[in-house]
Amino acid sequence: MAHICLSIAVGLVHLHSEIFGTEGEGKPAMAHRDIKSKNILVRVNGTCVIADFGLAVTHTQSTGTLDVASNPRVGTRRYMAPEVLDESINMQCFEQFRRADIYALGLVLWEVARRTLSNGIAEEYKPPYYDVVPSDPSFEDMRKVVCVDQHRPSTPNRWSSDPTLSGMAKLMKECWHHNPSVRLPVLRVQKTLLKLAQADPAIRLDSDTDVCV
Repeated sequence: MAHICLSIAVGLVHLHSEIFGTEGEGKPAMAHRDIKSKNILVRVNGTCVIADFGLAVTHTQSTGTLDVASNPRVGTRRYMAPEVLDESINMQCFEQFRRADIYALGLVLWEVARRTLSNGIAEEYKPPYYDVVPSDPSFEDMRKVVCVDQHRPSTPNRWSSDPTLSGMAKLMKECWHHNPSVRLPVLRVQKTLLKLAQADPAIRLDSDTDVCV
């Protein structure tokens, strides 16, 4: 589990970072805007690839250019951050889009953790908010649950007895915080996941923890 989650975080670090190069070899910083489990592909070796950049927004620090459509409500409703659902997101601030990605990442971490075997137990797969919204929720369904009720996915009691899962539970809660400015930056998420992976004797880390984007 930690290996997969770390791999996803490494990919998001790459995506969110601007890479400076010569002769057009650099890369602008990007926010995905539709992070969800269906947009993360898993290789045979367990490393991950972030896919589908149709809604991505790019930002170039040197010019201050922000390439984004005017509609704030894009992406998959189930994974939309509170500020996207209530349209309070500042469309001129690139950091706001990165923070919305972090919210969605927290939900993906929850999905992975639920399927992780611990003491012979793993929950069946369910999407985030499966117990409080319909299978195809509307904006209003999600806005009420996420913004008004400030509900978040519950974590099973069994996680508290597993050091890795309890660490994951703390991490995901810091990712999906209602206040975008309180959410962890993706580098901090990566470092926390690396520590969890290093502390788990069942996990062997190698150079394949990279993610190709």
